[in-house]
Amino acid sequence: MTTKRALIVDDEPDIRELLEITLGRMNVETVAAADLGAARSLLEQNEFDLCLTDMHLPDGNGLELVNHIAANSPGLPVAVITAFGSMDTAITALKAGAFDFVQKPVDLDQLRALVESALKIAPMETAEKTGAARLTGASDVMERLRSQIAKLARSQAPIYVSGESGSGKEVAARLIHELGPRAEAPFVPVNCGAIPSELMESEFFGHTKGSFTGAVTDKEGLFAAAEGGTLFLDEVADLPLSMQVKLLRAIQEKAVRPVGAAAEQRIDVRVLSATHKDLANEVAEDRFRQDLYYRLNVIELAMPSLRDRPADIPELAGQILQRLATSYAAKLPVISNDALQELCGYDYPGNVRELENVLERAFTLCENNCIEMADLQLGSAIIEDRLPKSVPVPEESAPNTSTADAAAPHQQPAELALAPGQSLEEFLEAIERRLITEALEATRWNKTAAAKQLGITFRALRYRLKKLELE
Repeated sequence: MTTKRALIVDDEPDIRELLEITLGRMNVETVAAADLGAARSLLEQNEFDLCLTDMHLPDGNGLELVNHIAANSPGLPVAVITAFGSMDTAITALKAGAFDFVQKPVDLDQLRALVESALKIAPMETAEKTGAARLTGASDVMERLRSQIAKLARSQAPIYVSGESGSGKEVAARLIHELGPRAEAPFVPVNCGAIPSELMESEFFGHTKGSFTGAVTDKEGLFAAAEGGTLFLDEVADLPLSMQVKLLRAIQEKAVRPVGAAAEQRIDVRVLSATHKDLANEVAEDRFRQDLYYRLNVIELAMPSLRDRPADIPELAGQILQRLATSYAAKLPVISNDALQELCGYDYPGNVRELENVLERAFTLCENNCIEMADLQLGSAIIEDRLPKSVPVPEESAPNTSTADAAAPHQQPAELALAPGQSLEEFLEAIERRLITEALEATRWNKTAAAKQLGITFRALRYRLKKLELE
């Protein structure tokens, strides 16, 4: 096995000796420099697997070395040593491209964990190839996204993944974890909006037996479950302010105190977070703490919406249909040119998740193993064209005169109005549910006859019954 080499940059002989002894016991060869100039010279003449640098050097700043390495040796992980309590300095270093940081006085266990993680980092080229296999699309925006993820996976900085619902924020978070040095440790995702506020502290930090009514055993929290790995806080904007304070302390101190425990427990967890909300706006509206925002949003990864990369839709559609065909043990359907053109021109407010739902519906409804444009049911116009022309009209949009009713009792209403707060999807589902229920009641729940009356196939009716929970 090739011996790893580390460059240690510190002007204090005692610190250099401590780091050299610690890394030597880990079978890591070390080369030391006392200032920035010597470090740059050594970097030009040698190849290293890791660099540890103090922030304060006689002829400059550790950040200058971080920037120098980022520009000239982007594959080299560099960790900074900061004074105790200098969290802002550490965050600045992480933003500049540092792998991680350790505070003085140096905790040797924390240092050893940092070194082990840094030496596990995969080459950039390997990370980008793996990312290409997981994130579909050859568009420029996806190429940039994969490159960003490959770089972020090499860091231990907290990442805030922003983007619309359905744009793949958790997929990106998992990829950052899997491409990084923590890949063999747990990835623990948690939906912050799904935990009752009164249970949050116990869920995140754990509790001891007898700490409250119902605590019959000790329980480890989410931070402990993610030890050595990654904790992904999805919908982090939904955290109540009281929990935000405690989360901030856990991130800053790298320690948690279980409910009912007398002492804190050290944790080694990388925190990734995401939300579909505008977190900066949540801060401006005093619904999210500004200090926590800056701790979580050390680096932001913006996920593109599907409408920003329409060229990727054919490839995405092919993968989704292949997955559906495998899942249902069915033949892979083809997409007509008209249907494909319609897919590429749609706006997708629900992004990739909506594309998956559209194709699953079309997969179920299509005939002769070919998906046509009408099978997609994209937007109100397409769905309305497939509905019988005697669509019931909501009271608020119905004609006021009996003459109009007598003149055109079976015509499509000229205007359909949504109720206040009602979405288009809910409105159309209500119409569909009503029509199907009436057809089933008219045929005494003979599904074959009801499908014929509705002008759809028996297979399509079964899909709709399941979707609308009418079975």
